[in-house]
Amino acid sequence: MPKSKAIINIENVVASATLNQKVDLNAVVKGYPSVEYRPEQFPGLVFRLKRPKTATLIFNSGKMVCTGAKSEKEARRAVMNVIKELKKGGIIIISKPELKIQNIVASVSLGGRVDLEQAVGALGKTMYEPEQFPGLIYRMDEPKVVILIFASGNLVCTGAKKEQDVYDAVQKLHGSLEEQNLIFYE
Repeated sequence: MPKSKAIINIENVVASATLNQKVDLNAVVKGYPSVEYRPEQFPGLVFRLKRPKTATLIFNSGKMVCTGAKSEKEARRAVMNVIKELKKGGIIIISKPELKIQNIVASVSLGGRVDLEQAVGALGKTMYEPEQFPGLIYRMDEPKVVILIFASGNLVCTGAKKEQDVYDAVQKLHGSLEEQNLIFYE
């Protein structure tokens, strides 16, 4: 168990949803003039919500991608709110969407400095080229995530499919850094 508590903030949850039907994007624009749709630049329409503050891309195939949510629950709520809005705008949606979390990004503070030079050998599955990028890139197998580790003790965890994976990965890495005396608290 790590000596200090890591502070973890979920920054972005990306979810995809499938409606299993085509969506007439021009009809959506008619019902919601505030949406962003420039088919000559990008095939998807951007539907922004204020609550939760998210942006959902909608494609005419019926596929959707929601970004900006701060939790899995919020991502689900955002997709359901967009569908509710579409229905209100006269778009007929037959089935319940199939929703899948694609990526969770979190920022983390471990509260101590990390010896990146030593961590390279100790952790394995790392990449560290300080002339190119100041962080060490660590690919964890279980849970399957990528963690950017900075000397300041700040991390960025990405690639998680569940919030619990973020917490598990951070606890595992933090414990490992402490065990091997690679983290120093001021």
